[in-house]
Amino acid sequence: MPQDPEPSTDPLRGRWPLAPSSSADWLTELCGDGVLGFMPPAMPDAAWVLNAMYEHEHGPGELTHHEYRQARLADGSAQPLVLVGVDLDAVGVATGGDLGRAEHPGPGWRRLRWAELAERTGDPVVPEGQLPCLRCFPSARKGGSWPLGIVPPAEGSLDRETWNRLIAVLTEHSPAGPDTRCLAYYNPLMMAADDFDKHHVREGRLGDAELLYDTDDVDSSPSNLWAADRSWVLCTDYDLWATKVAGPPALVEALLGDAELEALRLPWAA
Repeated sequence: MPQDPEPSTDPLRGRWPLAPSSSADWLTELCGDGVLGFMPPAMPDAAWVLNAMYEHEHGPGELTHHEYRQARLADGSAQPLVLVGVDLDAVGVATGGDLGRAEHPGPGWRRLRWAELAERTGDPVVPEGQLPCLRCFPSARKGGSWPLGIVPPAEGSLDRETWNRLIAVLTEHSPAGPDTRCLAYYNPLMMAADDFDKHHVREGRLGDAELLYDTDDVDSSPSNLWAADRSWVLCTDYDLWATKVAGPPALVEALLGDAELEALRLPWAA
């Protein structure tokens, strides 16, 4: 098995060592190009787990992320923006819609479910024929920019809360539970790699998968995670706001019915 180039006390490298690049070859055969992540077909079923978004308890407000940035540039102010008592710079939501890992913003913020926002705006949760991405919820934005009081879904990465809960559900529905052997693939765009043919893969236990969220190599959850027996596989595409999970019907039904996740089937993207 390949070794990491430098010794490290990082628990990720100890519990998720590098695996042969060829470990992901079966995904190339199944899905084609994996530059943005290997998008699997139903195996035999599939669901999309939506990345979390959050709203301030006092509502979205009128000012957008774009308007805030323009105002800061115009006056050269170094003062943080405080909205209803919350320093938006401190919670890291002043830009919105960023690539990479995402966290719950903290006190004063609540989970805003996609279904709730769809009911409020009249937009579909996901437009027919589309995938969960920046084309969703055009009515919630002004000039394409989200209100400052809403933290939009992270792009290209699961948020930490959704990642941890998804791992818990996968553990419940894998025969070996936390001892299930898994592999994780990171697409070359995430790794800033020059060689797009060499797959960056790590191997470890499903019970240690939460560690994959804090790797020093990349600022996102893996593009793909799959059981070594290939009974299920998930894909977080670099350009999307959701993760597709393909596997047995019992697993998919569990995802759809889980109170902590927000998941749905997309018939046009099964």
